[in-house]
Amino acid sequence: MKLDILAIGAHPDDVELGCGATLAKEIASGKKVGIIDLTRGELGTRGTAETRFEEADNAAKILGLAMRANMEFADGFFVNDKYHQIELIKMIRKYKPEIVICNAIEDRHIDHAKGSQLVCDACFLSGLLKIDTKTEDSEDWQEPWRPKQIYHYIQWKNLEPDVIVDVSDYMDKKMEAVLAYKTQFYDKNSKEPMTPISTKNFTDSIKNRAIDMGRLIGTSYGEGFTVDRIIAVDSLFDLK
Repeated sequence: MKLDILAIGAHPDDVELGCGATLAKEIASGKKVGIIDLTRGELGTRGTAETRFEEADNAAKILGLAMRANMEFADGFFVNDKYHQIELIKMIRKYKPEIVICNAIEDRHIDHAKGSQLVCDACFLSGLLKIDTKTEDSEDWQEPWRPKQIYHYIQWKNLEPDVIVDVSDYMDKKMEAVLAYKTQFYDKNSKEPMTPISTKNFTDSIKNRAIDMGRLIGTSYGEGFTVDRIIAVDSLFDLK
């Protein structure tokens, strides 16, 4: 299966929070979109790896994803080394995405920046002919593949975006996918310990940020992204 967009997050729910509305918009336009979670989120204070898996599956159905996979790297302890790069290269070559979207380049959680750099390095290395890979379900060697673009969604920190996508018609779908992670976010009846993302303030901030991003581009809601290289256009009229 070839994907148009492959979104990657260090933890289940990262992608939904960072770019869920953008993915919903692209899926509605006919694009094939998938998500890879690097870890099971097993170190999370609330819920378990098993509940996070179920919640991720529900969120995938809400968004209408073509695929979702989990690398089962160690939450909190995965590193950007050859082993992890090769495992991710196999997935990039398997799904051949035109665009990859991944974690914020810097953030409060240490896995976010680590995940961001790991994905960027794997995308580059995936295009090198002399790196040989094959998946467990095939005897054939994989062909090199390098995505055309890598975008980074914005997470806890208010980073300045390089690109903002108008997601005005897809904010409700994003919130539905985010709130599929019932163990993680605000629930006034929950008896689990409070975390930075389980407060009502955080849930409210998801829409508030989107409103502010939308304000910057003259729409109701927006999702912002940063890029590692200069954005090219064919014409100044391509910019809105």
